[in-house]
Amino acid sequence: MEKQITRTSELNWKPLIEEGVNTAGISAKILCFDPIAKRPTAFLLKFESGSSYPNHVHPAGEEIFVLEGEIRSGKDELKTGDYLYMPPGSTHSVFTKTGCTLLFKVPEEVVILK
Repeated sequence: MEKQITRTSELNWKPLIEEGVNTAGISAKILCFDPIAKRPTAFLLKFESGSSYPNHVHPAGEEIFVLEGEIRSGKDELKTGDYLYMPPGSTHSVFTKTGCTLLFKVPEEVVILK
C-alpha cells in the first residue's frame, strides 16, 4: 500500500451492510482499504443509541479507540478516550445504550459466531 490521506470530514456516513448480520443503527466511514484483501482495515463506526453487533471472533485481533460516547465490548465498558486491544482469536459482542463513534483497526475479517 502507498501513502494515503483520508479526509473524514469530506466523507458521508454510510450504513454498515454485512450479509446475514443485523447492523441496524451502525454507519461507517472507511479510512483505509486493502486492495489485496478487498476489505477495509481501518474505519470509523458510528453506533446509534441501542444498536449492537453480534458475538464474533477476530482471527488477527482488533484495536478500538472510542472517539465519543460509550460502548460495552463483551464485559468491558469503554468511554470517550478509551483504547482497547483485542488479541488474535478473541471474541466479543458490542452494544451501546447511548450511542458512540469508534475508530477500528481490524487486520482480518471477523467471523460471526452463531
